[in-house]
Amino acid sequence: MVEEPVIFTPDNEPYLGLRSLMILDTTIVASLKLNSDVATYTHRNNLTRLQKAATQIIPQGFNLVLSIRELIRQGHLFSAAVLVRPLIERTGIISYLVENPSALNEWEDGWRHGKRPSLKKMLKNMHGEGEDEGLQDTIDTFNHLVHGDPMSAEFNLVNLDNDALGYGVGRVTNNNNLCDLLCTLTLSWLVVLSAMASKAFPDAVKTKRTTL
Repeated sequence: MVEEPVIFTPDNEPYLGLRSLMILDTTIVASLKLNSDVATYTHRNNLTRLQKAATQIIPQGFNLVLSIRELIRQGHLFSAAVLVRPLIERTGIISYLVENPSALNEWEDGWRHGKRPSLKKMLKNMHGEGEDEGLQDTIDTFNHLVHGDPMSAEFNLVNLDNDALGYGVGRVTNNNNLCDLLCTLTLSWLVVLSAMASKAFPDAVKTKRTTL
């Protein structure tokens, strides 16, 4: 029996070769390049209120994506799934602020519960007022994961040697379907987050393109 390494590296990680993972990795590289361009711009220019909010929210989102990616590398799929929820939240927040600048007042006032829009309202804003099919399911699924209610247990089910199921506490290195799901979900929110960075900092993107 071959023992697993203590730490997986990019050349031996368990899900290496999955197409969804490759696409996520490619998008991460492009997003980090965008973030670098935006960061350079923020240090050289006066920022609008929206841009100041974006400099707080968007890097957190990218950080979460990188954390999810590393957890996938190490086979910690349950923990990766839990982090999708705050990624969704931050993507929803910046998208909402981009489309509704008047909400910056609430953001600057602390984005307090009861004053800020609900996650469903923010996601509905992203998808269009008439397109909320599946939004509540998405919210419910990731709320289950965060709050630890019984439905969250589905995400750390593992196959045992005796053909039974158990609830794992460590790595899961042989569940391609769950890895695919996590990569696809993370990718979808990363794409939106990157798009919001471009919208919030159009001059940073324009300037960079001009100088290439």
